[in-house]
Amino acid sequence: MTKIDRRAFLEMTAAASAASAFAALRPQPAMAAAADGGLKKAVYISMLPKELGYRDKFQLALDVGFQGIEVGTIADAAVAAEIKEASAKTGLLIHSVMNADHWRFPLSSADPEVVNKSVAGMETSLRNAKLWGADAVLLVPGVVNPETSYKDAWTRSQKVIRERILPLAQEQKVVIGMEEVWNKFLLSPLEMARYVDEFASPWVKAYFDVGNMLFYGFPQDWVRTLGPRICRVHVKDFKLDRKESKYSWTNLGEGDVDWPAVRAALAEVKYEGWVTAEISGGDAAYLKDVVARLDRIFAGQKPVAPPA
Repeated sequence: MTKIDRRAFLEMTAAASAASAFAALRPQPAMAAAADGGLKKAVYISMLPKELGYRDKFQLALDVGFQGIEVGTIADAAVAAEIKEASAKTGLLIHSVMNADHWRFPLSSADPEVVNKSVAGMETSLRNAKLWGADAVLLVPGVVNPETSYKDAWTRSQKVIRERILPLAQEQKVVIGMEEVWNKFLLSPLEMARYVDEFASPWVKAYFDVGNMLFYGFPQDWVRTLGPRICRVHVKDFKLDRKESKYSWTNLGEGDVDWPAVRAALAEVKYEGWVTAEISGGDAAYLKDVVARLDRIFAGQKPVAPPA
C-alpha cells in the first residue's frame, strides 16, 4: 500500500462516548484468558479514540478484550515515559514498536543524509522498545523507486541494517521484524525468506501482514513459506475488484482474505504470539466487535458471525 493510504486509513476518529463505556465493556474471564492456540490479541494504537489520554486509551483497549498494544516511534522522552506509565498502571503490554521514518527516509536511499535519518529513527524505535518492555520493532527495510533499483534496495538496506542497526538490536535484545508492504520490494515469500536468512541472526525476522500481499499473492502461502521466521502478525482485510480496478480496505471478514486458511497455516508453522489488528479505529463497541472477530479467526472460523 502507498504510505499515504496505509497510514491515513488508520487515522479515523472515534466516538466521544468511548470513555463512558469502559465499565460496561469489561471482558468476561474467558475473554481475558490466553487466546486459542497461543495467539494473543493486540491493537495498533491509532485504532483507539484520539481524544483520550494514553492511560485511558490503554484502559479502553484492555476493557474491550485486547491483551497488548503496538505503539509507533516516540522521540519525545516525556511522552515515551507517559506511555510506559500507562502500560504499567493498566497492565496492558506493549509488545512491539512500529518504526516511523522508514518511508520518508528509506534505508535503501543513495543519499547518506537520508540513511542517517532513517538509522536515527530506528535507534529511537529500538530504545522505545527497550523502555516499554517490547521485544520487536517493525521495519520496512527498503523502497524501490525510479532512483533506487531492486538490487540496490537489497544490497544497500542489508548493509546498513547489518552494520548500523543490528548491533543495537542485539544489545537491546529486540527483534527487527521486516514487513512486506506496497514498496515494490520483497514481493514474494521466497524473497522475504532469503532476505531474512542472509542476516543469519536471531534478531532479524519477518513481520507478517495478512492483507498487504493480496494484490499479488496469498497470505496462507506466505505463512507456510516464512514459517519460524515470523515474529509478529498484522491483520487487516482487503477487497479487490479487478474488473473495475478498484480496491478497499475493510473490517476483518469483509474482504478477500481466506481467514480459516490463514489460521490453519499459522497452526501448521506453530506460530504462537501476537496478532495485531491494524484497521480503522472506532469507539468501544466497535473495538469490542473487532476483538470478537479476532476470537473467531483464532478459532479457525470466518470473522463475521452468520446471521442469527
